[in-house]
Amino acid sequence: MRKVDLINRISEKTGIAKVDVLVSLESFFKEVKDTLAEGENIYVRGFGSFILKKRAKKIGRNIKKNVAIEIPAHYIPAFKPSKTFVKMVKDNNKA
Repeated sequence: MRKVDLINRISEKTGIAKVDVLVSLESFFKEVKDTLAEGENIYVRGFGSFILKKRAKKIGRNIKKNVAIEIPAHYIPAFKPSKTFVKMVKDNNKA
């Protein structure tokens, strides 16, 4: 599913205009990005958490030049689904 499909589905189910749904969705995405960029996690009960994971520093290799480089410690964004969300997906997607 793409973003436009999500917007159409939400608009059909709620009766809200597609433009308003788009603005709300874009605002949500912007807030998630800004909050994580500030170093703060977001917890949504029953859905999951948008968190920052720390990656330790490590030694990498540039294979073309055969040179070792140090990759500094850094944070990456991640999503951790709630237990109820995971259970719902497991129960509905039996292969």
